[in-house]
Amino acid sequence: MSTVDNGVNVQALLDAREALKGAPEAAQFTWRASSRWEKGVHSTTTIEKYFGLGQEQSHKTRAEFSADHPEVFAAEDNGITPIEYLLVGLASCLTAGVASVAQNRGIQLRSVTSTVEGSHDIRGILGVDSDVRNGFNDIKVTFNIDADASKEDIQALVAQSQKRSAVFDALTNPTDVTVEVA
Repeated sequence: MSTVDNGVNVQALLDAREALKGAPEAAQFTWRASSRWEKGVHSTTTIEKYFGLGQEQSHKTRAEFSADHPEVFAAEDNGITPIEYLLVGLASCLTAGVASVAQNRGIQLRSVTSTVEGSHDIRGILGVDSDVRNGFNDIKVTFNIDADASKEDIQALVAQSQKRSAVFDALTNPTDVTVEVA
């Protein structure tokens, strides 16, 4: 029997889960993003430091993301739109979850792709119709997974990934958001 290797260190995740059972305060993380306006509707957001395991942490590398709007919105299209970053987060989280769950269940993956589409009526953000919400009307995620598993097992991988996804949870359950001016 061959060993399954999807590149996920499940043992480390299981060990962390066990350790955090006895130290719930260490499980409190604060993720941070800092955004700087460039010009027009273009901004650059930086991710570098976060708080977790009881202390300040740093990513191995600082990441920068440009956000803008496309030319059809009379902008310069220097990056994807902020709402598209939401799709990036959801796709990334669910796809990573599939790999983690597959590794834990002993399922070898050959390929995993996800396509995330959000339907958006922009009349809301443009102030054309106050009855139209500003955000997505709905989001559809489609997976294409090639693995040594039955269709039912693959569906169970996706279901478990969805169940454990922080981004899916943040999108589908109310999250308190406070906006302040310093």
